[in-house]
Amino acid sequence: MSDVGSEKRAFPSLRLVPKAEEPQSARDFKTDQEVRWCPGCGDYAVLAAVQSFMPELGIRRENTVFVSGIGCSSRFPYYMNTYGVHSIHGRAPAIATGLASSRRDLSVWVVTGDGDALSIGGNHLIHALRRNVNLKILLFNNRIYGLTKGQYSPTSELGKITKSTPMGSLDAPFNPLSLAIGAEATFVARTIDSDRRHLQSVLRAAAGHEGTALVEIYQNCNIFNDGAFEVLKDAGTRDEALIRLEHGQPIRFGAESGSGVFRGPDGELFVAPVTPSNEADVLVHDAHAAGPATAFALSRIADADTLHHTPIGVLRDVRRPVYDELMADQLATAVAQRGPGDLATLLAGNDTWTVD
Repeated sequence: MSDVGSEKRAFPSLRLVPKAEEPQSARDFKTDQEVRWCPGCGDYAVLAAVQSFMPELGIRRENTVFVSGIGCSSRFPYYMNTYGVHSIHGRAPAIATGLASSRRDLSVWVVTGDGDALSIGGNHLIHALRRNVNLKILLFNNRIYGLTKGQYSPTSELGKITKSTPMGSLDAPFNPLSLAIGAEATFVARTIDSDRRHLQSVLRAAAGHEGTALVEIYQNCNIFNDGAFEVLKDAGTRDEALIRLEHGQPIRFGAESGSGVFRGPDGELFVAPVTPSNEADVLVHDAHAAGPATAFALSRIADADTLHHTPIGVLRDVRRPVYDELMADQLATAVAQRGPGDLATLLAGNDTWTVD
């Protein structure tokens, strides 16, 4: 199976970002800061994968920015030898939107967690997605609040027993990919912290996308929610649990690819054994389909409690006008028609008043 998004290595979304004069290595993207996560945390694997991937972009470190909110994953900018903003809780997408829109010579990345992005930051996340700003969002999902010591999060399963829900959570969890597709996201993908090859292939596809790319990364919190994704990682169960998506290929998985994804008469997707009589009906994955219906249906296949039949890879990758390009064109038109703006005149214009 080929890497996800391998055709995207030209990274067209970064065409305005200055290139590095000399080749770079993963070492160039490591800082002298002590990495301070709990031993065994999945964040280490994601950090190493990102640091190893960044040289492929071929851009200058001073033209790369990582923006984070609050949470364990939000320490990420300290460990990347680029510019970084450790911002406020849930507001990383809003800050990154302003940065990416005003400085199109920058490669802007957001690092956030399931609590930071989907609780206090939910509103900011969906608006960044619908605007289609040219930024990449890495959503670390460990299904728990780690920094504040183990409360249930917006992605914790129903009935989850935690310090804040001793009798079990009553909240239905968010499905981050379904939420993103519903918010008109143009790129939606999922990967796993421990599968470095797959993680980096998804990062390549995200980097090559023009517009907002959301990558959900299943990440293990070995202190407060250890083993949450073990069914997707254990050698004895992962082949039957993971559905690896590849654009243009039939969606088959399991031992000897014996299981497949099919579309029922009601339009819903379901999983069933592949037989000679139904082999031609196996759904072929089309990440570039104009409509979001199939991508949304794929995002709903996994059982929220057991994670059985979980799709990973790029679910949706479509083109739509990019917000920062539209804004730049609008500003250029305004200047051409009316001349350069005058801030002092604007501030002292007719729509002002004096309060005694």
